[in-house]
Amino acid sequence: MSDLPEFIKYLYEKYRVLDDGSLASYIPELTKANPDWFAISIVTKEGEVFQVGDSQEHFTIQSMSKVFVYGMALEDQNREILLEKIGVEPTGDPFNSVIRLDENSKRPDNPMVNAGAIATAGLIKGVNATDKLNRLLAMFRRYIGHDVFIDAPVFMSERATGHRNRALANLLLNFGIIDNNIEEILDLYFQQCALVVNCQDLAMMAATLANRGVNPITNKQAVKPCYVRDILSVMHTCGMYNYAGEWAYRVGIPAKSGVSGGIIGVIPDKAGIAVFSPLIDSKGNSVRGIKVFEDLSDEFDLHLFDSPLEKCSFLEISKNKKDVVSQVMGNG
Repeated sequence: MSDLPEFIKYLYEKYRVLDDGSLASYIPELTKANPDWFAISIVTKEGEVFQVGDSQEHFTIQSMSKVFVYGMALEDQNREILLEKIGVEPTGDPFNSVIRLDENSKRPDNPMVNAGAIATAGLIKGVNATDKLNRLLAMFRRYIGHDVFIDAPVFMSERATGHRNRALANLLLNFGIIDNNIEEILDLYFQQCALVVNCQDLAMMAATLANRGVNPITNKQAVKPCYVRDILSVMHTCGMYNYAGEWAYRVGIPAKSGVSGGIIGVIPDKAGIAVFSPLIDSKGNSVRGIKVFEDLSDEFDLHLFDSPLEKCSFLEISKNKKDVVSQVMGNG
């Protein structure tokens, strides 16, 4: 851990000049983001915080919300009911694919694609739409440790332009996966995606999962420990859109990305990691975020299947890392 603050500063300086990718455009409000925003935050299960860059800059959580709403649905229903409605198989297809929904079982392949996330939102309990939203916000509050709110312009933007998601919802209704309250379910889904967070919040949420569902600062239980395994499993196999397989191969950390530019990663029993940079690739993943996670995984042996005694470094930045860190940061 003594090398961590220095190394994330090095990664920040190394990748902040990278300008590959583009801002998400299919949600109009997301095009207003500053492409230069960049932050790295790490929170340990003991509550230690290490971060650099624009860690307090606010943005909307987007698809990263799917991880936490899935955990809530597991608590509201149970594992078997969710498996009847939503699979746990990676797709290899884009996150908003319609074609896969009309094949085989007619249920969404997993809760990390849009169809699966809409089905998940339909399983959240509540006496009415307001009650469901309040329960959702309370759940996110337990993960983050402070009050949260919805970005109304982003929510309205997604609601006004979410025709593909509306088509998915109608298919889900046709197959008996959700009930006929389509607009209510979609509103809840759009609202969860429009939750306002910063990079430190995301790292705290990931650290809560790393800490068996207990927030490291408040010590409040955000999700039952018995469901953390389920959440991390689908993150590991399905969390990075149709890049999930290569991510598992190269990085090997349970993770979830969002088109607003965030990526969260969970190191079980150790820490949560978050990177925020709005420039995304064609699959919807943060370009800088992927690079940072690759280097962190390699440098600190974070891949689930790493064996330090047999390590073959992909990074190989220098035989003397500290000299290179100093050069990149302008100190040598």
